[in-house]
Amino acid sequence: MQLHTIWFVIIVIFWVGFFVLEGFDFGVGALHRFVSSSETERRVAINTIGPWWDGNEVWLIVAGAAMFAAFPGWYATMFSALYLALVLLLLALFGRGVSFEWRGKRDGERWRNGFSWALTIGSILIPLLIGVALGDLLHGLPINQQHNFTGNFFDLLTGYGLMTGVTLLVLSLLHGATFLGLRTTGDMRDRAHAAARVIGLVAIVVNLAWVIWTLVVIGGGTVPEPTQIFGMIAVIFATLLAGSVNDGWAFVASGFAIAAAIGQLFISLYPNVMVSSTNSAYNLTVNNSASGHYALVVMTITAVLFLPVVLLYQGWSFHVFRGRVRGGEQASAEQPPPARPATATPEQ
Repeated sequence: MQLHTIWFVIIVIFWVGFFVLEGFDFGVGALHRFVSSSETERRVAINTIGPWWDGNEVWLIVAGAAMFAAFPGWYATMFSALYLALVLLLLALFGRGVSFEWRGKRDGERWRNGFSWALTIGSILIPLLIGVALGDLLHGLPINQQHNFTGNFFDLLTGYGLMTGVTLLVLSLLHGATFLGLRTTGDMRDRAHAAARVIGLVAIVVNLAWVIWTLVVIGGGTVPEPTQIFGMIAVIFATLLAGSVNDGWAFVASGFAIAAAIGQLFISLYPNVMVSSTNSAYNLTVNNSASGHYALVVMTITAVLFLPVVLLYQGWSFHVFRGRVRGGEQASAEQPPPARPATATPEQ
């Protein structure tokens, strides 16, 4: 396997890691107002993702940086084409991040509600916008022979791109609902289970429609790929397990479903990295948009050395904060989590 193909796979891993880890953050942020009945429960919902939300966002930065370093031609064309959409994405990221930090600075109801809505709206917009962008890579955008984007903002709103955005949003909502079921107790856990069952049914329909549309876009006939089949099975299992005692397996299934969706999108894209709707001869590929051999070698050595360290650190952080979050036992959700795992008492 050539280095540019290896780096395409690594970038796919970064995108999968981002959506599996940040996907439940998005889901919790979008649902926290709707699965809670009081300010205390909203704080508990936010506190379930308190130790991880900002660290999980680093996967998005790393994915973009890897694209820039390994495939500068891809990065240049994609980010120039999606410039206005990226501005909207940054605003959503800013609003969501600020809501975590500023929501608890004052006790006023209007203040807290305002930042709660900023968290909700930002958590909805981010997976939707990124999904549209990733869907456009496969569907195709107007790109000329010089690999310059020749369209406008409205050319980004392709039907398949919007469907991809909706699919990733719904899967993130399901992932967040199963995570709340895993991390909370009592009435809030029951409401999270109920939400997961309803969202799961929607996710089955939406994901099936997206799989069929993907087959049409890539001209693959009517036979789904293995990744698509596994993704559908995972959505079904997450829906069936929601509300049972198997919160952990429901969460794993929803995570696998969102990973399968991202993986299938990039599998369908390869060896292209960006399709031109103007002429297929103008497609950007892993060959014509990659960095030089020396740069890829240095990057590979760096990834081999540091990626395992990052994975071990994140795994340890999930182990430390693995317990359920109970109302009345938590510090304010807007405060930095203490160094010890005393914020969440594991259920026996």
